[in-house]
Amino acid sequence: MKTFIYADKFFLKSGVKEAGYLEITDGIFGDYTKELPDSEANVIDQTGKWIAPGLVDTHIHGFKNHDVMDNDAEGLKVMSEGLLSCGVTSFLPTTLTSTKERLKDVAETIGKTYQEVPGAKIQGIYFEGPFFTEEHKGAQNPSYFGDPDVDTFNEWQEASGGLIKKIALAPERKGVEEFVKTVTDEGVVVALGHSNATLEEAQSAVEAGASVFVHAYNGMRGLNHREPGMVGALLSLQHVFSELICDGHHVHPQAAEILMEKAGHDHVALITDCMMAGGMPDGNYNLGEFPVVVKEGTARLESGNLAGSILKLKEAIKNVVDWNIATPEEAIMMATYVPAVSCKIDDRCGMIAKGRAADFIVLQPNMELEATYLDGVERYHS
Repeated sequence: MKTFIYADKFFLKSGVKEAGYLEITDGIFGDYTKELPDSEANVIDQTGKWIAPGLVDTHIHGFKNHDVMDNDAEGLKVMSEGLLSCGVTSFLPTTLTSTKERLKDVAETIGKTYQEVPGAKIQGIYFEGPFFTEEHKGAQNPSYFGDPDVDTFNEWQEASGGLIKKIALAPERKGVEEFVKTVTDEGVVVALGHSNATLEEAQSAVEAGASVFVHAYNGMRGLNHREPGMVGALLSLQHVFSELICDGHHVHPQAAEILMEKAGHDHVALITDCMMAGGMPDGNYNLGEFPVVVKEGTARLESGNLAGSILKLKEAIKNVVDWNIATPEEAIMMATYVPAVSCKIDDRCGMIAKGRAADFIVLQPNMELEATYLDGVERYHS
């Protein structure tokens, strides 16, 4: 059945279009037109509202009291359903550093059940670790750190059914260049983070094929005028993407603005790094094996260090507009198209285009989320 969405503005792959009609047939996007092509057609009237692609969260550990490392298919379903309230229609469940066996089990569980989730679609798995170094470990357990190993990665990838789309490592570990070349040749994105690497070490990893920096500024050697470090690398290297947590706690808005100006909004991917306390009240939770206290908008380890976030991606796009460091078009691009491209999943999500699944959100002009649609069906309303 053919339906048309009427709205004041549409954020399409081809650019922003003003008031008009967007066709949806059997859960698939059709054409955008200025005039209604069929006077008899069913019209969903969103006068005064904006239509944007469903948001894509490519770095998220948990939500609604469930963690990816719980290795629980039912928990993934709860996460998936809950993420619709964040405007997220596609995501990469993200692991934490753990034992080789645990990571294999988690990969296998997601690989076997990812198509059964009822809400936001699982478009792959993101392995955050375990090939990190201790100086900037964050909420990663250093007892499981080691050098990158292709055979181990292949075991995880086989267990997942080929679902691992991205893996993060520290550039200063031994064997990085060979590992990066091997897995990127297989289509896996390599990200750099939780690292004390120099600019030169980061640059070598990028030249080998690494293309993403993990949660920019956080968990990495900072910028120094004599050793630009990891932050200097992400600000100066070409053709790389940077994940960015825009909750106002992880990164100062001016630091976020510097990155956007230097790298370009088209190379910054808004992420949440959300943990299980996302969508939950303040209190005590866990991130992987570590106890975490959530209060006043932050999740912190007992040491006081930040441990992931409780950010919702719909809040990130509103924040960057409210901070006046991005236009609405740039904000939406950074939470849809850019993360999808950075993880090589843009063939399935991240844009409104003819022939694609009709996964989209309805926004008010103040960037507040009003509704989330999955396959052309409204699944969340604020």
